Amino acid sequence: MSELFAPLLEWFRVVFVEQFNAWVLLGFVAQACFTMRFVVQWIASERAKRSVVPIAFWFFSLFGGGMLFIYAIQRQDPVFIAGQGMGLIIYIRNLWLIANERKAAMAQTD
Repeated sequence: MSELFAPLLEWFRVVFVEQFNAWVLLGFVAQACFTMRFVVQWIASERAKRSVVPIAFWFFSLFGGGMLFIYAIQRQDPVFIAGQGMGLIIYIRNLWLIANERKAAMAQTD
């Protein structure tokens, strides 16, 4: 049985121990931040009993996506770079639209 698991354990050691450095740590922190956007959205939706996308979702998307974009550039992964790069444009645009909406609402109350 140990003959079956030995190659798997060796793979885990190489991938998670030997390759561990500050860039991998950044990648994990970035992924955790990016994942928080789903947690925030889920909690907000559960509280409202309907689908809700709070502004924090877009900020977690931007910060997590930005760090993942940097990580992808360092890893020189063109698929990851393209995916995160396009996402950043969408996150910034959504935050811009929210800011404009808030400005318009403030102007109406004045």
